Amino acid sequence: MSASQIFVGLALTLGLAVTCQIIAARFQIPAIILLLPVGFAAGVLIPAVDPNRLFGAAFPPLVSLAVAVVLFDGGLDLSRKELEREHSGVVRRLRGLGIPITWASAGLLSWLLLGLSTQAAVMLGAILIVSGPTVVTPILRAARPGKKLTSILGFEGTTVDPIGALIAVGVYQLLVSNHAHTVVDGALGFVVRIAIGVIGGAAGTVVLWFLLKKLKLTGVLAAEAIIATVIAAAGLCDAVSADTGLVAAISMGIAIANWPGVDLPKERPQLQTLVQLTIGVLFISISATVTPASLHGVLWPSVALVAGLVLVVRPVVAAVSTMGSDLSRNERIFIGSMDPRGIVAASTAANFSAPLIAIGLVGADRLLPATFLVIVGTVSIYGLGATPLAKALGLRAPA
Repeated sequence: MSASQIFVGLALTLGLAVTCQIIAARFQIPAIILLLPVGFAAGVLIPAVDPNRLFGAAFPPLVSLAVAVVLFDGGLDLSRKELEREHSGVVRRLRGLGIPITWASAGLLSWLLLGLSTQAAVMLGAILIVSGPTVVTPILRAARPGKKLTSILGFEGTTVDPIGALIAVGVYQLLVSNHAHTVVDGALGFVVRIAIGVIGGAAGTVVLWFLLKKLKLTGVLAAEAIIATVIAAAGLCDAVSADTGLVAAISMGIAIANWPGVDLPKERPQLQTLVQLTIGVLFISISATVTPASLHGVLWPSVALVAGLVLVVRPVVAAVSTMGSDLSRNERIFIGSMDPRGIVAASTAANFSAPLIAIGLVGADRLLPATFLVIVGTVSIYGLGATPLAKALGLRAPA
């Protein structure tokens, strides 16, 4: 691409991202509902917006680092003081039971509906585990279902993201290794990657503690130091093993949020401005990589897949995970009506599709468009339905 084309692509990507967010705020809808179709249309009509042409091989690493910053900011809101002991048990079950149920169910539905090979179906099921703060947080902010549900769903979405991404990485590596590794090797590799991320996150947390408590950085300088530390820790972890930077970032955010003596304000304008802008650019860029041709033959099966995930899988996960808790029936219904997919699912599918197509995996060409359609479907359903549902269930809190 020429320099002028690159300037046009960057300017349009940034401009479209901010414009969508302004319009979404004006009409009080989640911005992703606009970002995905606008990014898709821009990718079709304006070749300069295609991030693969703009950034080349640097695009996947840039996405990983950007997502790490988003997850870190999400982790800062996960103070365990806000979760009662009983409700922390609900979160643990939403992870411990919800992840395998969602993975197996999404994989089975993908195999039945999309005609994927078993391996590709397992891969897509792993990709669709994740939810995340990029979509859950704005939907909850608009719906206002109360502090209790906001904490539970916020913890679930933010902590499931890196776990789901690592599971997807493990499945991917097993597939590209042509079955040279056993299941035991895959499980061991997963544990090792978790350990790498946690160690990197611990090191980054110590650095942040020193900067914020000992050097007493504040304001813009503190925001710069935080962002630099998160990117450095995530980047170094990813250099050792793919996607471990997500674990490092989320563990750093949770650790700082719960570290005694470190009191971060709820409003972090410098960091949140960057996060908001990053989310918009990411969704525009990733959706621009989806082509109309890739959606051929995938659209209606993906609609059925979304219906299965929304109407069957999530309610089952919520019912099992909240059983025996002191949550009311209406609160349990709301938890069963909130599981949108977001940027981590999109970035994981974008990173893995091309290599799996290259090795000839049957159905690999459907991974990215199917993921794109599931994101659009789940975000539209949950994003547009959360506020009316909260009102109908009597859960909506005052503004």
